[in-house]
Amino acid sequence: MEMELTEKIELFEKIEAQARELISNEKDLEKIYKGIVELLDTNIPYYNWTGFYMVENGELVLGHYIGKPTDHIKIQFGQGICGQAAATKETFIVDDVSKESNYLACSFETASEIVVPILKDGVVLGEIDIDSDEIAAFDELDQQLLERIATMLAERL
Repeated sequence: MEMELTEKIELFEKIEAQARELISNEKDLEKIYKGIVELLDTNIPYYNWTGFYMVENGELVLGHYIGKPTDHIKIQFGQGICGQAAATKETFIVDDVSKESNYLACSFETASEIVVPILKDGVVLGEIDIDSDEIAAFDELDQQLLERIATMLAERL
């Protein structure tokens, strides 16, 4: 089911406002991560795996997520799309994961992925990772929303 553009913009503005309120008012970081994942997963129908990887001891470590279990609990910088986003400090949108040589498969259903680094003073603190079962599910609006949430989180960390 394709969302109308105006409907998507309004939804994303609402999600961003709710994320800002959560990040500003909640004291417990774990509750913030859990709340962000729930907010994204329950409101955006094509987000089929929604989670965080946080940097611990120089590698990405799986944090709060909603979706099918993954074997990728720890990811090295440069490894897979998540590791690539962390190494380059750039958002990655993959329209078709089957065409990516560097993709770490989590689920056979996954068709596309977006990974947004959480950066503070040029240092990667973690990232938001979203998988979709739809090909080319993510666009500029998804990227802008997730990058704004990542920026809010970075300011809080």
